Amino acid sequence: MTETPNPNIIDADTLTGEMRPIRRVVIALGSNLGESFSNLQGGVDALADTPNVWVTGVSPVYESAPVDCPEGSQNFLNAVVLADTTLSAHRLIDRALAIEDAFDRLRGEAKNAPRTLDVDLIVVGDRRSDKEELRLPHPRAHERAFVLKPWLDLEPDAVFLDRGPVADLLAAVGDSGLTARPDLVLELE
Repeated sequence: MTETPNPNIIDADTLTGEMRPIRRVVIALGSNLGESFSNLQGGVDALADTPNVWVTGVSPVYESAPVDCPEGSQNFLNAVVLADTTLSAHRLIDRALAIEDAFDRLRGEAKNAPRTLDVDLIVVGDRRSDKEELRLPHPRAHERAFVLKPWLDLEPDAVFLDRGPVADLLAAVGDSGLTARPDLVLELE
């Protein structure tokens, strides 16, 4: 006898016709305006509160000198968040922008201007995108110690999509201008 599927149970994938694979996500957080540490913690909390995003790790906090920022910019506090998600990369970037907006991030004419909170998608699984609104993997993160070092702290064997082992990338760029801040610990609730 063949069993018939229960007609009262609806599989979400059959409703949308989409498969929703779980993707590993690396997200960089940075702040150099306002209460920077509180802003980073708020970013971690907002990511953890996002449906279909499961935060699996939060790096130590680092202080970094501003890179390619307007003269007079203050040092940044930076961290990296690892997560698993079934969200599409486009939904995830929309969420990242909404989180920035919730922390009053201003976007002006000046490139890399000081900001209350920056939420950057570094990699989203093996997704690649070269659209103006979404560039994956992040086009400059492989050159940024403030992304590479915290990521390496979380995943010593991490590999940056299309770039190679994170340890090798960090060795190439060095970590001058980067200071560990063990007095600042981000909590994952």
